[in-house]
Amino acid sequence: MCRRFGIEAGVQKPVTVRALRHSFATHLLEAGQNVRIIQMLLGHRSLRTTQHYTYVSTATVCAAPSPLEFLALGVEAKEPS
Repeated sequence: MCRRFGIEAGVQKPVTVRALRHSFATHLLEAGQNVRIIQMLLGHRSLRTTQHYTYVSTATVCAAPSPLEFLALGVEAKEPS
């Protein structure tokens, strides 16, 4: 189902449940969410497992707004200054 919806949406890369989980975790991390919260949301027992999703620089994490918040609030993202 994920692949079908990805194709229908025009996404060039294969869309999988794993890719969606990875994107979810990455967006939370880049929005500044605590990695322990992400661990709980993903259902990982080990923080080490969650850390596979956290290969993002500290500067990126601190500077990136959450795209999910913009979607929920209906606000357009602002370009960084």
